[in-house]
Amino acid sequence: MNHQEMIETLLKSPNCKSLTSNAALIEKALLRNEGQLSNRGSFSVKTGAHTGRSPKDRYLVDDPSVNAAIEWGSINQPMSSTDFDVLFSATIKALGSKEIFMLAGSACADISHAIGVTVIADLAWHNLFARCMFRKPIKHFKGKNLTILVDTHATKTTIALDLTKNLVIISGTSYAGEIKKAVFSFLNFILPEQQVFPMHCASTMGREGDVALLFGLSGTGKTTLSADPERLLIGDDEHGWSDTGIFNFEGGCYAKTIKLSPKAEPHIFEALQFGSVLENVPLDEKTRIPDFFDASLTENTRAAYPLDLVRDICPDSLGGHPKNIFFLTCDAFGVLPPLSRLNEFQAMYHFLSGYTAKVAGTEQGVTEPSATFSSCFGAPFMPRHSSIYAGLLQKKIQSHNCKVWLINTGWRGGNPGVGHRFPIQVTRALLSGVLHGNFDSITFRKDSCFGLEVPTSCPGVEKEMLNPMLAWVNHDDYRANAGKLSNLFEANFKKFEGKVAFEVFNAGPKPQ
Repeated sequence: MNHQEMIETLLKSPNCKSLTSNAALIEKALLRNEGQLSNRGSFSVKTGAHTGRSPKDRYLVDDPSVNAAIEWGSINQPMSSTDFDVLFSATIKALGSKEIFMLAGSACADISHAIGVTVIADLAWHNLFARCMFRKPIKHFKGKNLTILVDTHATKTTIALDLTKNLVIISGTSYAGEIKKAVFSFLNFILPEQQVFPMHCASTMGREGDVALLFGLSGTGKTTLSADPERLLIGDDEHGWSDTGIFNFEGGCYAKTIKLSPKAEPHIFEALQFGSVLENVPLDEKTRIPDFFDASLTENTRAAYPLDLVRDICPDSLGGHPKNIFFLTCDAFGVLPPLSRLNEFQAMYHFLSGYTAKVAGTEQGVTEPSATFSSCFGAPFMPRHSSIYAGLLQKKIQSHNCKVWLINTGWRGGNPGVGHRFPIQVTRALLSGVLHGNFDSITFRKDSCFGLEVPTSCPGVEKEMLNPMLAWVNHDDYRANAGKLSNLFEANFKKFEGKVAFEVFNAGPKPQ
C-alpha cells in the first residue's frame, strides 16, 4: 500500500474516533485523564518534558523535486525518503494499535489559496487544540490536503515534513505548537509559487478599514498587541498577502499567558473559557483557578482558543493592503529605542536580520533570554531561501507605499536581570500613535548607534522613554552594549554579502 492507502486504512479502524464537538472531545480527554477543567472551562494540560518546540529534531524530506528550493542547514535539516518511510510505517503501526482521534479542518481564509488539514493524534486534547487553531473544513474541497500524524508516546522526538507527499509526522512530543507550526511551514513553502507572501505576523484592521501588520517571533508581543480594543483582529500569528490583500491562515489564536492580566489583556483573558486549551498553566488544586504568574513548569505557558471566543474580530479574517508594518523585537541588550521609523533599505535589512531574543521556554533548552537572529522573523518555519520572502515583501512595500517601523518590546536600562521590559502601556501608546497618524507632524532624531529615526515625542509617553540611553545609570555601559549589538548585527549580515543590494547591505548599524 502507498502512504495514502495506509492512512485511509488507519482512519477506518474502529480505534479511530472522529469527535466533531468541543464537548465530546473534552469528555473523552477527561475520561482518559489527559487534563483538567479550569474554573472557567478551559481544558488544562501539562505537556511533560517538551514545553516548547524542538527545532533540533525537525527535518524536511530531501526530494529531488524540492531540493534546490530549500534553504538547507541547521534549521531545515534533510531527511532521506527512505528514513521518512521507515518513520511513517512505524508511526502508522503505533497509531493503529491504540485509540486515536481524527479531526478534519482547513487553513487560509482566502478560499483560492486554502488547503485541507487532517490531524490524526493519540491524544484527544490535540484534536481540541486543532479545533481551536484551524478553520472549518471546506465542503467539496478539491485542493491540497496536509495530513499530520501525531504519536506522542514514541521514544524518540522527531518532526518530519514531506513537502511532496503532503505529510507531517510528529513523534515523541506532546507540545501542540508543533502541529500548528507544521501547517505554517507547509504554507510557507507552497504559497510563494502562487505569488502570495506568507508572513509570521499578526494583523489588525481599524474601524475605517486600515490594515496593520505586526511581525515577530514568539514572545515579542504579536498576540498581545494585536488584541487592541480600538481595532478588529484579523489574526494573531500567520497570514498571507496576495494581490487582493491580507488573509489569516488560522481560525484561532495561540497566546503566551505568562503574567496574563485581565486588565492589560482583556481580549485574551475573556477568551479562556469552555472550548479553549491551557498548556502548562498550573491550576489551584481546590478552586481550579489558573495561576498565570506561576512559571514552575515553563515560561512558555500557552493558551489556544478559537476566534469565535474573541470579541472585536474581522468575521471573514480578510483585510486590504496594509498601510503600516511593524517589526517587533525583544531586545535583550536593552539598547534599541522603543520605536523607530525605517526607510525601505532599513526595512529589508531588519527583515532579513530578524533580531530578537529567544524567550525562556519557547524552545527546548532555552532557559534565559539570549540574542538571536532569525531571518524574516520566522526562519524556523521558512523552508525556502530567505531572499524569496524578502523579495516578496519588498515588492509589496513598493506597490502599496507601506510605512515600516521597528518596535522594541524588550528591555531598557540593562540586560535581563538588570534592566526592565518596556511597559505594555508604553508600547501600546506608541503603536496607537503610529496608527492614528500622530507622528506625521513630529520631528525625528537619528540614533547615533543604530542609524534609526526615533521620534522626539509621543502623546501619552514620557520623552525620556524614547531615548534608551537615559534609562542606563552608566552611559558608557550603554555605549558598550550598543556596540556589542551593532557588531552582532554586522557579523550576522555578512552571509547576505553579494546577495542583496548595496543599499540594503549598508543599511544596518555600524560597528562601534
